[in-house]
Amino acid sequence: MRETFLIIHFIGLTMAVGTGFANLFLGVAASKLNPEERGSFMSKISILMRMGHIGLGLLLLSGFYLATPFWKSLSDMPLFITKLIFVGVLIILISVISIRAAKAKKANDPAQLAKLKPLGMLIFLTGITTLIIAVLTFR
Repeated sequence: MRETFLIIHFIGLTMAVGTGFANLFLGVAASKLNPEERGSFMSKISILMRMGHIGLGLLLLSGFYLATPFWKSLSDMPLFITKLIFVGVLIILISVISIRAAKAKKANDPAQLAKLKPLGMLIFLTGITTLIIAVLTFR
């Protein structure tokens, strides 16, 4: 059963971090467009956000199961605590960007979507940092 959840965890990781990489490269491409085209382009690629949410959901569900053996010894695992803190920060950042993107879409203001790039970069960096800490925790 553990292997099944580990596979689900890695699929979620691929989806979530892949969304960050995709947004990074698509953001570079969008920066070369004029403002009207950029907003339209960014609104069309917002489907990636759903992929990231699904990936994060898979990560969280499988992560709770996979972390079960470690809850008793949590105080002896500072890197694991750090990883959990970064996961919490990641969830907060993703929630903020999702709410702002939904408001921009509802207001039919695609230019606002383009302004989310710095927050997207922060999410990307936080995700990569979380991944690095996870590898260091469970090596």
